[in-house]
Amino acid sequence: MQMTENILILGGTMEAAELAERLTADGHAVTTSLAGRTLKPKQLPGKIRSGGFGGARGLATYLTEEKITRLIDATHPFAEQISANAAIAAKQTGIPFSALRRPAWRAYEDDRWQMVKSLEAAVDAVPDAATAFLALGSQHIGAFAVRPDCDFITRMVDQPTEPLTFSAKLILGRPSNDPAQEARIFADNGVTCLVCRNSGGKGGYAKIIAARDLVLPVIMIDRPQLGSTVGYETVDELVTNFKL
Repeated sequence: MQMTENILILGGTMEAAELAERLTADGHAVTTSLAGRTLKPKQLPGKIRSGGFGGARGLATYLTEEKITRLIDATHPFAEQISANAAIAAKQTGIPFSALRRPAWRAYEDDRWQMVKSLEAAVDAVPDAATAFLALGSQHIGAFAVRPDCDFITRMVDQPTEPLTFSAKLILGRPSNDPAQEARIFADNGVTCLVCRNSGGKGGYAKIIAARDLVLPVIMIDRPQLGSTVGYETVDELVTNFKL
């Protein structure tokens, strides 16, 4: 007979949502923790928790108090701090811990990528007088304020509660999965380059295809190294190797 577990998923990604659905369907108790940046997140099976934990110590306390038996990090590949905190908290509590790390995107022959190591390097790499589409989280776009020679366009799911810290055209909505629709947005707004992070996965890849089709240069921020935690590349792989 299969034992049920009390699982905490550090989520916010499409893969985390799929994982929550799969594990609840298998009879496990699942809580998905979200950062709380989206006002109306998509509904998920199981429980949803929103907001931070207060560092590694706070996460360890939560794991103990809630009697969590397994911790899974399925956060964004660039969520360095929470991933580091998760590894520390799991070690402190002795709770089994694994990570879901979707593969990075790779450039094809027709892609015009310029790889950079940091957000600051991406700011410097934007061509002079460019019209750049910033496919970045809202907390990162302010770095481009030092480039008044350029025009910027950004997209957010929710209307920001405060004005942007610099002049940029704002498009509200989620990224489309249709490359043709993404290409229309680029063309209608006179976009001359795309700035994004190498998040990997299916979500958001349409903009990469659109840039390829339009022969637009892409300033691609390379993903950080997140340590040696045992990781799986797909939900199927993680669920198949789910040890009780």
